[in-house]
Amino acid sequence: MPIHEGKDAETAEELMRSRYSAFALQLESHLMRSWHPRTRPEPPLIAPGTTWRRLEVLDTVDGGTDDEDGIVEFRAHGMQDGEAFVMQERSRFVRRACRWVYLDGEMN
Repeated sequence: MPIHEGKDAETAEELMRSRYSAFALQLESHLMRSWHPRTRPEPPLIAPGTTWRRLEVLDTVDGGTDDEDGIVEFRAHGMQDGEAFVMQERSRFVRRACRWVYLDGEMN
């Protein structure tokens, strides 16, 4: 919750985990704040009828406290209108004004 309340994430993975929980908790303001303005879509960012159940971090490349960019690959398990699904993405993060932000991702 500290990151949802404005604390800066120290790593790209920490930001990615906070974004996953923001989707689960429907904290759209955190998603907007943590998304690079060049790639951020228009709201709403949260799909109605979706419930997030579990997150698996599969890989991280860079994205540490001394890096300027990083990659986090993850699998997110959820339910959409009563149907189970799994979303896998390789997400790119960059530092912008000394803060980690989500840039974009490639779905697998």
